[in-house]
Amino acid sequence: MQKNLVMGNWKLNGNKNEIHTFLNDLNLIIQGYDKCEVSVAFPVMYLDYASQILSELKSNIKLGAQNADTHNQGAYTGDISPKMLKELNVQLVIIGHSERREYHSESNELIAQKFKALQEIGLTPVLCIGESEEQNENGETLSILAKQLDAVINLNGINSMQKAVIAYEPIWAIGTGKAATANQAQEIHNAIRNHLASYSKEVAENVIIQYGGSVKPENAEEFFKMNDINGALVGGASLKAESFAGIVKS
Repeated sequence: MQKNLVMGNWKLNGNKNEIHTFLNDLNLIIQGYDKCEVSVAFPVMYLDYASQILSELKSNIKLGAQNADTHNQGAYTGDISPKMLKELNVQLVIIGHSERREYHSESNELIAQKFKALQEIGLTPVLCIGESEEQNENGETLSILAKQLDAVINLNGINSMQKAVIAYEPIWAIGTGKAATANQAQEIHNAIRNHLASYSKEVAENVIIQYGGSVKPENAEEFFKMNDINGALVGGASLKAESFAGIVKS
């Protein structure tokens, strides 16, 4: 299996000064720490700036992006191509985040196409899957996750998961302060891995499955003790170097 991955998602936050301070501080705090991979996804307009800083620092922190289009060029006003992201030294791209699914009506099929476009250009998709509170209460969690995964697998094949990351983010635990217990998260992660194993045991055993849902320095260690939790996709706690580094070191 690859190294565990802790990835920060800054969402629609930050400015150049904050990013400069954050990267310098984070790089200093985790310098020499190599027990997991570390990535941060900044807003798209700051990616070139962040790339320059990481280059100057000679940092191992991987640059991430929060979204990408399915096209690499053409009359698609406002969209962001995988090819452009790669030129800015982006390595990982978040797709399928619940906020994109909800606010931009992104379907499972569109996300599968984004997954394909990213891999074709050599970028690593970070595929977010998750259920709403209502779906969770109705016992639909596993069927919802299976549909989200199957859309990608049906288009790209199970082996495509070998060069991807899965991030399980229960929608009811994003930005709410709520979080599944470590045991609850482990149960879902194990179910995800079992679903993948129905296609390929080898892929299932080796794929990175992150947990995302109000992960903080105070609770990260409990999640990371679980066999099927291979890191975290971190929202609010990734905005400050000290708190994010605390999660990384957990």
